[in-house]
Amino acid sequence: MTASKARAVRFDRYGGREVLYVADIDVPSPGAGEVLVEVRAAGINPGEAAIRSGALHEQFPATFPAGQGSDLAGVVVGIGSEVSGVGDFSIGDEVLGFSFARSSHATHTVVPADQLIHKPARLSWEAAGSLYVVGVTAYAAVRAVAPQPGETVAVSAAAGGVGSLVVQLLALRKVRVLGIASASNAAWLRAHGVIPVEYGDGLAQRLREAAPDGIDAFIDLFGPDYVGLAVDLGVTPERINTIISFQKAAEVGAKTEGSAEASTPAVLKEVADLVASGEVDFDVAATYPLDRVTDAFAELEQRHTHGKIVLLP
Repeated sequence: MTASKARAVRFDRYGGREVLYVADIDVPSPGAGEVLVEVRAAGINPGEAAIRSGALHEQFPATFPAGQGSDLAGVVVGIGSEVSGVGDFSIGDEVLGFSFARSSHATHTVVPADQLIHKPARLSWEAAGSLYVVGVTAYAAVRAVAPQPGETVAVSAAAGGVGSLVVQLLALRKVRVLGIASASNAAWLRAHGVIPVEYGDGLAQRLREAAPDGIDAFIDLFGPDYVGLAVDLGVTPERINTIISFQKAAEVGAKTEGSAEASTPAVLKEVADLVASGEVDFDVAATYPLDRVTDAFAELEQRHTHGKIVLLP
């Protein structure tokens, strides 16, 4: 029997981590086309911290009291009407997916059935529950620059949450990958078939030395300076993609494809299968219970973790 009460992360005003709290709420009821999921794992992301702080109010305004969380994995415990044939879900199925309602940081949440897929058996709860945002963003960024075997592609923030997947997806396409990151990440990048290039002063020269025949495409995951650098290095704008530097991209004509362009069950399944099979490594840096959500975000906001931070409701 499904519990009558659930617990969910909430905030009543914009601010720092201190505005977060865990509330007791009624278990939501799935409507038409929706599934009720008992959440086993839910990743946290920098975008959630930005929304909570009010930094993205113009693009993603919050309605208080607000919930949070997009990534999720769990078990189906309720099914609404008009779900038959959409994913063929049944009570007890293990699933992963995404919530556009900012509701996954909770013990239970309702999700449209077309935003879920069946969880591969070999995929851990922690990985499944934190795969959506970084997985589909990486997929979209790689697809946007249309890499071909033998080409050279540079990636900024190459060892970060999205970057670590981007460089592996590029390597699977037989691309020569230049991974821009700190020296401390060089060993990890080399182990994944990537040529590490240390960021900082002299970066342009180091990239030219690493790619004497030129760079074919550039994926920016950090900031506008890298979009400008890509142009300076002779990369054509249609083969530059950034997931963060929208104004600079508009100035030079670069692409800005990210999660919005790849949030489909088909893309999520492709990425999940790659991780489940071991073809792509997916690292989980830390896990926290729901009650320690503020501690989880404290670690995230240090911006030094390699791998995902995951809530385990």
